[in-house]
Amino acid sequence: MKYTAAIITVSDRCSRGEREDVTGPALADILRGEGWEIVSTCVVPDEFEVIKAELVHCSYDLDVCLVLTAGGTGFSRRDVTPEATEAVINRVAPGIPEAMRAAAREVSTGGMLSRGIAGMRGGTLIINLPGSVNHAAASLNAIMAAIKPGIDRLRR
Repeated sequence: MKYTAAIITVSDRCSRGEREDVTGPALADILRGEGWEIVSTCVVPDEFEVIKAELVHCSYDLDVCLVLTAGGTGFSRRDVTPEATEAVINRVAPGIPEAMRAAAREVSTGGMLSRGIAGMRGGTLIINLPGSVNHAAASLNAIMAAIKPGIDRLRR
């Protein structure tokens, strides 16, 4: 099976060009190292409808196996990535964020503040990761071994 992925960085500052996105490229490097093809990367602002539209585009139009979001999972009022994800998924995958938060706690106590969720939209697995490059990488590495077997079952 060909494993395809899209990465969506959710950040007001990055979308305005005020800060460089380092998390999205770091996640892409991790996935490529595991044999994934990165079909799309983009940066969007912390806007519910924009995030939702990009998730639908990646899952429906691009039909990628995996969509990773980076950012918008914290406690700020503008952090709405989990809510946008919840609006588009058909089924939740609660074990994935549980494992990610456990791994992120090893990096710092801030890891437990991530509200990220994971779920499926059709044949696409969508996973919310924190915006911090260290927390996002630790979270992704914690679940990497389970993603391909999960995708295999999902795309049967």
